[in-house]
Amino acid sequence: MQGMQNQQQAGMQNQMGGQQQQMTYQTPPPIITTKDHLYINDMLSWNLLAMKKAHSFAEQCQDQEIKSVLEKTGQMHQRHYQKILSHLKTQQQQQSIPMQ
Repeated sequence: MQGMQNQQQAGMQNQMGGQQQQMTYQTPPPIITTKDHLYINDMLSWNLLAMKKAHSFAEQCQDQEIKSVLEKTGQMHQRHYQKILSHLKTQQQQQSIPMQ
């Protein structure tokens, strides 16, 4: 609790000084806000769309070097998509475990 107050005070001091400091968490908060949920949905959508576009463009490409880069790009976005899903599943599993 004390650490959170110190971060808030430091954030207020930086805002007063004309600088804005973003607060970071060492562990995810126990709940996901509506805004967080919407942003996570956007991240999933962006990665899925980028993955599909890269795959589609790679299929149409004649240059093998460019085709390879597009395929790697699509795979990267697929990994990001899967990583986000795995974080959500881990979070969901942790929340379903009853606290003692």
